[in-house]
Amino acid sequence: QIQPVEFGGGLVQPGGSLRLSCTIGLSLFSTLDAHWYRQAPGKERERVATIRHTGEATNYADSVKGRFTISRDDTASKIYLQMDDLRPDDTGMYYCKIVGTRNYWGQGTQVTVSS
Repeated sequence: QIQPVEFGGGLVQPGGSLRLSCTIGLSLFSTLDAHWYRQAPGKERERVATIRHTGEATNYADSVKGRFTISRDDTASKIYLQMDDLRPDDTGMYYCKIVGTRNYWGQGTQVTVSS
């Protein structure tokens, strides 16, 4: 079953940075839109950011604007989420979603922001 794989989560102190990456073995990757979502314990999953197949980054959640940056490398079939100035409420499971003929969800990577 084709599924995105996320990397880069971990434990970081407040104010720190992490870079998440997501890869998937799909042909025509460069034609697909992608999103990062996150889900904190006891909360609903929320979209963090979107990157269009054109490279346009959009739909940043208000809580991450100015701190997170979504990008892509089509030559490597990867999506990235650079997260700076992390806060405790950024803690959660982060998921990549690739939009093709159906939605492809990864299993997530855990991000914990704590001192």
